[in-house]
Amino acid sequence: MDEDELTYADAGVDIDASEAATAALVGAAKVADSAAYAGLVDLGDRYLALATDGVGTKLLVAEALGDYSTVGIDCIAMNVNDLVAAGVDPVAFVDYLAIEAPDDAIAAELGDGLATGAERAGVVLVGGETAVIPEVVMGLDLAGACAGLAAKEAVFAGEAQPGNALVGWPSSGIHSNGLTLAREAVTRSHEYTDPLPGGEDSIGRALLEPTRIYTDLLGPMRTHDVDAAAHVTGGGWTNLGRMGEYRYVIDDPHPRQPVFQFIQEAGNVTDLEMHRTFNMGTGFVAALDERRARSLADETDGRVIGTVSEGTGVEIRGLELEA
Repeated sequence: MDEDELTYADAGVDIDASEAATAALVGAAKVADSAAYAGLVDLGDRYLALATDGVGTKLLVAEALGDYSTVGIDCIAMNVNDLVAAGVDPVAFVDYLAIEAPDDAIAAELGDGLATGAERAGVVLVGGETAVIPEVVMGLDLAGACAGLAAKEAVFAGEAQPGNALVGWPSSGIHSNGLTLAREAVTRSHEYTDPLPGGEDSIGRALLEPTRIYTDLLGPMRTHDVDAAAHVTGGGWTNLGRMGEYRYVIDDPHPRQPVFQFIQEAGNVTDLEMHRTFNMGTGFVAALDERRARSLADETDGRVIGTVSEGTGVEIRGLELEA
């Protein structure tokens, strides 16, 4: 390994250790069995679904640029997209802002972003909590939880099938995952205000591009009887393993936006590390019968990106990833 080569673990986030800690927490808390992306509560003829997530260290980019106006969109998106991956309609959202010291201007910008994200997602903001805890946080942290409802027959089975085709939809960029690695890479020898090579924005603006919200895909995916879906978030393309222990062959992914090439070059990050950390241009994937896949892609802005077969792992761009 090149001594200048940067990994997510080097930047401070060990994915394997994080997953082990999550498994320990879930086991100790005796969490009920549920879908891969959301907790499901049986209400008889319907499921109540719950998801929770935050913005992560993307907030540090917002702090550096003095602009918190978009991160509320990310907070909404990271939650509602997990419900969409389960086949559930997001309904209501609550936020939690933990802050070192009260700041009206920052709070207003965060609120504007949350309102915009809620409108895009079609959810209602029903409340939230602001906690001033200077001995616990430095700066601030923004997280939230989303509730959704779905008829039982509308929820995806959650298991891909060998022979399925994979339809993928483009991301809007880096979304809200892997920012710890991205920040470490780009700040080695650049400022956030520097222009992004090959892009139209500064480096910082490209990193702050809000996460795409995929709620508009629920109707088309149900119409075409999607078996399972994956929100490509932390862990990058290894997330496809949440659709079942199969082999996922990706032969036509969406193009990578310039921000990914820049992160890779600036941090000397390997192709493998990039694909197990970032969405690399494709933010959402569904598995379904190959006879319906082309129609689903044509009705949306998706494309058929690959297939599901017996075996394990993810094959993409000449790489082999453990799912």
